[in-house]
Amino acid sequence: MARITIDLPDTVEFVTTIPLRIGDINYGGHLGNDIVLSLVHEARVRFLRSLEYSEHDIEGCAIIMSDAAIVYRREARYGDVIDIAVSIGDFSGSGCDLFYRLSRHADQVEVARVKTGIVFFDYERGKPLRVPQKFRERIEKGRP
Repeated sequence: MARITIDLPDTVEFVTTIPLRIGDINYGGHLGNDIVLSLVHEARVRFLRSLEYSEHDIEGCAIIMSDAAIVYRREARYGDVIDIAVSIGDFSGSGCDLFYRLSRHADQVEVARVKTGIVFFDYERGKPLRVPQKFRERIEKGRP
């Protein structure tokens, strides 16, 4: 069976730390697979906030997720604190990919890799928008 691989960009834009709650743990006693997308969503919101953006306003544009892929590497358990490193790459005309590396804070063992595709989107018209040039420049040149 073919496996998904996610190659992470060399540049990390942002790192945040999130402790696992009891509700994040499944019946197997480890981080639930469904929770991983919630964790990276929180990391994405924190990253955008660090740039003074939100998911509803990046240089006047909103974003929508177009796809997601997760590669699970190791277990994480209740009480673990997870570092989430966020990177951006693969810009296209209307979007880009966000990459996330989830690691246990205590030993930096990688728990998961995630890629989410985002598209800049006009919710009123229901149509994609071009990547805001100022946002792309900020990412490609590094944050001011």
